[in-house]
Amino acid sequence: QVQLVESGGALVQPGGSLRLSCAASGSIFSIYPMGWYRQAPGKQRELVARLSGGKTYYADFVKGRFTISKNSARNTAYLQMNSLKPEDTAVYYCNADGPGGAGAYWGQGTQVTASS
Repeated sequence: QVQLVESGGALVQPGGSLRLSCAASGSIFSIYPMGWYRQAPGKQRELVARLSGGKTYYADFVKGRFTISKNSARNTAYLQMNSLKPEDTAVYYCNADGPGGAGAYWGQGTQVTASS
């Protein structure tokens, strides 16, 4: 059973930075693609960034501000978030492909709030 656990969410002022972490119970990040999603109140969950085969994808609304990365040796993925805006406020989720299929695994989410 693959488990993902996010951490690093916090309250930060607009313009600030945070780094989210996603720790996996196994070595799936060295084999399978993974991504970060977010869901704001009253809105649908949306893809923020994805890492697959060494290639990265970013949603237009975070390009140039967020960076996705991973440390396969530590079974951990990261989302570095800079120049945070109030509209970045959401619960951020880690998602990974794996033996269960594409996008089969989700973390519990971590709250990010950008507010003065």
